[in-house]
Amino acid sequence: MTIRTIIVDDEKLAIQGLQLRLEKFPDVEIIDTCSNGREAIRKIKTEKPDLVFLDIQMPGFDGFSVVKGIMEIEPPLIVFVTAYQEHAVRAFEANAVNYLMKPVDEDKLADTMERVRQRIAEKQAAEEAEKLKTVLAEVAPDAMEAMPDEPESAGRYEKLINIKDRGQIFRVDVDSIERIEAAGDYMCIYTADNSLILRETMKDLERRLDPRVFQRVHRSWIVNLNQVRQVKPHTNGECFLVLESGADVKVSRSYRDVVARFVH
Repeated sequence: MTIRTIIVDDEKLAIQGLQLRLEKFPDVEIIDTCSNGREAIRKIKTEKPDLVFLDIQMPGFDGFSVVKGIMEIEPPLIVFVTAYQEHAVRAFEANAVNYLMKPVDEDKLADTMERVRQRIAEKQAAEEAEKLKTVLAEVAPDAMEAMPDEPESAGRYEKLINIKDRGQIFRVDVDSIERIEAAGDYMCIYTADNSLILRETMKDLERRLDPRVFQRVHRSWIVNLNQVRQVKPHTNGECFLVLESGADVKVSRSYRDVVARFVH
């Protein structure tokens, strides 16, 4: 697999430095470089790269303007590269693969490339599955109708969630999340050693989490089923789930089917 890459930076030395570091990755092919935002938008739309290393602080169109300018096409993966730490929050909000500080650290670059490869592999797997379904629908429609519903691919769900809380960005491993509590348009995310506030609705967050692992058990609660250690019956058909940390989460009657998988 070749990762077709464009580097965007208004500083020639910065481009040369990143090109030099990327030579260590044989699967990276640098197909072009750009020195400003307008040129970057044009080249991205024309070349359709897999990955763009994008400087943020550029005259005229900055890096965030470039991202906005390519939203009409399927955008490539974006890695922001900048000398200014204060842009980190907006970079993660733009769903960047990562945010690298200048001068680029080689270990962090290697970690970033692993994330890029994972994102590309997940995308390709989803595309191949859709192609197969299309072919089957054309050549064997009866077989398609007889096929059971496919389990939802874990690849489409988040593995890391970026949470802006108390002026910092926390990258939370989804598997470490024990429970989630709704508070209006905010979610309280609980892990074994931390609690964080995420500005997002319950409905939107549910779409990002694998339903085979994260289940809603109450109007205000989602739990990680892998963290459940005990089921305690309560009155009126309700019960409590005892989690790994010892926390109790109430299961309302309308979500009793979630408990059934633990007791049958």
